[in-house]
Amino acid sequence: MLKPGTKVNRVEIEFMYLDLDVCSRCKGTDANLETALRTAQDMLEASGTAVQVRKTLIDSEAKARELRFVSSPTIRVNGQDIALELRESECDSCGEACGCGGSVACRVWVHEGKEYTEAPVPLIVNGLIASVGERVAGMEALEPEAFVLPENLKQFFAAKAAAQTVSAGCCSTERQESCCAPSDKKACCGSNELGVGASCGCG
Repeated sequence: MLKPGTKVNRVEIEFMYLDLDVCSRCKGTDANLETALRTAQDMLEASGTAVQVRKTLIDSEAKARELRFVSSPTIRVNGQDIALELRESECDSCGEACGCGGSVACRVWVHEGKEYTEAPVPLIVNGLIASVGERVAGMEALEPEAFVLPENLKQFFAAKAAAQTVSAGCCSTERQESCCAPSDKKACCGSNELGVGASCGCG
């Protein structure tokens, strides 16, 4: 238990991912994050550190741009990516998640000279330890660099959107553009008023 008047530090952890149903890298990293938090719990409590964990599904280009998301999965501690460098490799399970085959690349984690497809527990723990007491009052925030969404993620979101369209009982947007005359669009392709589940007749 902390003594009265003890200063409480705060560590904010952000875990961002593309998929927790299919992607083995995202699921494994999520599990390792939980293990790392349990491992570091005593140290964090002894130093008077409160931990806040936020887990976010990145399900659109808009959200990826908003959060400056460049690779899946990502772990940030106090706003800093714990991965010292960005490495990726082809991820079959994320390709399955979006329906785009093996064209999606996900993060590869580097720790002590070795590569891992899931964030290793020691790497996460090191990131937590380094963050304790790291913030310095009065530091000016640096102007963020212009963000460019990687083509890899654009392909993922586009393929996932196309797969959802097909599963809703309609053909692709490209097919709808040429399937009938503009005056026949409502009858042929359905109306937005009918909702996402509306089927179309241009298959």
